[in-house]
Amino acid sequence: MSLPVTLADIIAAAERIRPFVHETPVFTSATFDREVGGRVFFKAENLQKVGAFKARGATNAILQLPDDVPGVVTHSSGNHGQAVAYAASIRNLPAWVVMPRTAPTLKIDAVRSYGAEVVLCDHAERESAAAAVIDGTGAVLVHPFDDAAVIAGQGTATLELVEQVPNLDVIVAPIGGGGLLSGAATVCAAQESTIQVIGAEPFAVDDAYRSLQSGIRQPGVESPSTIADGLLTGIGARPFAILAALEAEVIRVSETAILEAALFFLHRMKLSVEPSGATPLAAIRAEPGRFRDQRVGVIISGGNTDFAWLGAAASLTSRPETSP
Repeated sequence: MSLPVTLADIIAAAERIRPFVHETPVFTSATFDREVGGRVFFKAENLQKVGAFKARGATNAILQLPDDVPGVVTHSSGNHGQAVAYAASIRNLPAWVVMPRTAPTLKIDAVRSYGAEVVLCDHAERESAAAAVIDGTGAVLVHPFDDAAVIAGQGTATLELVEQVPNLDVIVAPIGGGGLLSGAATVCAAQESTIQVIGAEPFAVDDAYRSLQSGIRQPGVESPSTIADGLLTGIGARPFAILAALEAEVIRVSETAILEAALFFLHRMKLSVEPSGATPLAAIRAEPGRFRDQRVGVIISGGNTDFAWLGAAASLTSRPETSP
C-alpha cells in the first residue's frame, strides 16, 4: 500500500525543522485521569512556535522550496497563516496569507507581525483568492493540509509524543483538513504496538466523520459555524487517503462540550488553549468508555485565542473544584 507520506518522511522532517521549532512539553492532570479512569498525556503544541503545531508543517515545506522561489502564499483561518509567515521569514521570502474576514483579529494581527501580507476574503472564496495572488506574484502555494511535506511536518508532533510517553494505547487530536491527524496515523501505524488514532471534530463541521464512515471523501460543510474556528475546512484528499487506509476514527463533539473543555484547560491546568485545541478533551468526555484503563495521548493543537468564547462559556455550569 503506497500512501502520500511515510514514517521516513516524518523522521526526515523532524531533523530538518529541529533548529526552528520547540520540542513541546507533555502535561498531565490527576483530576482528568480520575474522571476518565485512565492516564491522559497532553502534548502542548499551544506552546509551539506561532502558538500551534502548524509551525511544523509549514517550516518543513518551505525549507524544501528551491532557492529561486519568488514567495509563498496560503489560505488559512489563522494558525497555518502564522506558520507560513514565520517559516517564510526564516528564508527571507515574501508571504501572502489569504484569510476569511471572520478570522479572529488576534490571528490576523499575528500573521502581519511575522511580515506577511494579509488578503481578506469570504470563507468560500479563499482558494480563488489564493489563486489570484499566485497569478499576480508567481508565489508558491503552501497548502494548509493537502500537501505531503506539510503532513510530514505535522507528524513530527506525534513522533515526539511517542518518544516522550511510551506505550500509548490511543492518540486523540483535532481534525479539520486532516494534516495533523494523518501525520499522527502514519507514525502510530509504524509502531511495534499499534496505537489507535481518533480525531475530534465539531458536529457543526463533521465532513471528516462522514467521510471515514462512508469510505468516500465528503464535501466540506457549506458556510460552517463553530467556536472551533481552526477546524472549519473540509478534509483534504491526501489526509483522507491516509486516514481511511490506516482506519482512523472520528468522534464528534458539541459546541458546549468544546467550551467546557477549553474552560477545563484554563481553570484546572492553567493552559491557554483555543477551542479547536480543546476538542480532543471534549471527545474523550463524549465517549469515556473507550478510554477507560487506557494510556491516551492528546495533541493540543494550538493556543491562539482572543478569549471571545469566554462570553458564551460564562453561562455554563462550573464543574466542582478539586485538586489538579
